[in-house]
Amino acid sequence: MLGDIDIKDLRNLIGTIKELYKYDFSDYAISSFKRRILRILELNKIKSVDELIQKIKCSKDFLEEIIREITVNTTEMFRDPSFWGTLRKDIIPNFSNNHYIRIWHAACSTGEEVFSMCILLKEMNLLDKAIIYATDINENVLKTAKSGIYPIRSLETSNNNYESYQGIQKLSDYYKLSTTNDKVCFDLNLLKNVTFKTHDLVLDSPFSKFDLILCRNVMIYFNFELQNKVVQLFDQSLFKNGNLALGSKETIAWCKAARSFSVISVEDKIYKKITE
Repeated sequence: MLGDIDIKDLRNLIGTIKELYKYDFSDYAISSFKRRILRILELNKIKSVDELIQKIKCSKDFLEEIIREITVNTTEMFRDPSFWGTLRKDIIPNFSNNHYIRIWHAACSTGEEVFSMCILLKEMNLLDKAIIYATDINENVLKTAKSGIYPIRSLETSNNNYESYQGIQKLSDYYKLSTTNDKVCFDLNLLKNVTFKTHDLVLDSPFSKFDLILCRNVMIYFNFELQNKVVQLFDQSLFKNGNLALGSKETIAWCKAARSFSVISVEDKIYKKITE
């Protein structure tokens, strides 16, 4: 047994999802996956994994809800303000003379990180030369990202982050209150150079080359084998001297592809690709 769910049932669930819908969670950290499934059972008042499997088999829409619950990550704008300060001071200027600055937000969730990047670039007068891809496995979170509409209650932390980051304006300069005053609508002009697309870090191949890839607070949900695979994908997707940015509790130190990178910032988990 693994908590309240037998590991055999979890493997059966993972196999069913992969067989029917091509999503592959077999290399997710099993303890994290189990917690998410327990939450799904509780939220949907489902008594067993077998019952969950039957519901998934009957409805792809229900499966999409499950995917959202498994993959969604807590996010906020300018999360870890010192990281954004390091990007502004030490990373982005390295690409300022490029004809284009190519950036990939991998597993971008609901897009708060994407808006943070666009605001940073706008304040550096570099947004016009940016080519940004924002990808996620989940189409529903991408819809939220594209809309730029967020609950106002989620903005308190983001506003505080932006102040700590020492942006040149106020975060509120970039959004307006909705007519119902319970949501905010960010200026969609910020997204003029952003392309949103679905992409599965587990199954999909490289699709372009980038100067900077951000994949923050995602790999903590992967086991070592999958972490290794994803870092190899990023290695293949970066130009030489490009940068990879991870979350504060993540590292590539034990991955095979680590030899392709040097450490730029231990604290901010930023790496530089040093090989072709």
